[in-house]
Amino acid sequence: MAENEDNTGNVGFQNLDDGVSKSPDLAPKEDGQVRSAQELEPVFDVPVRVQAVLGKSTLEVSQLLKLAPGAVVELDRKVGEAIDIYVNNRLVARGEVVLVEDHLGVTMTEIIKLDGGAS
Repeated sequence: MAENEDNTGNVGFQNLDDGVSKSPDLAPKEDGQVRSAQELEPVFDVPVRVQAVLGKSTLEVSQLLKLAPGAVVELDRKVGEAIDIYVNNRLVARGEVVLVEDHLGVTMTEIIKLDGGAS
């Protein structure tokens, strides 16, 4: 078992503090007071689905059935192009694929800010 892997096979996050405060400041409240990450503690255990999309391709079912181990499926992205990072099916960032020991990971290079109100 990897050093940062729990007994369920899930790999945990490495300590990425690098001198960053344990309680980073968040957006200010309406009254001007600064929010802290501690205020989010009630939602720390809420599961979210994170997807790192390398690219997409469209295939007909007949083409899909012809795929075999080692087959190459061409994606709509070029090598080195940023990948899309979705949280709960919403695009939130772009990033790059990285190798962490013997695991693939993603580093965020751009946060996507959505204009407008909640949907």
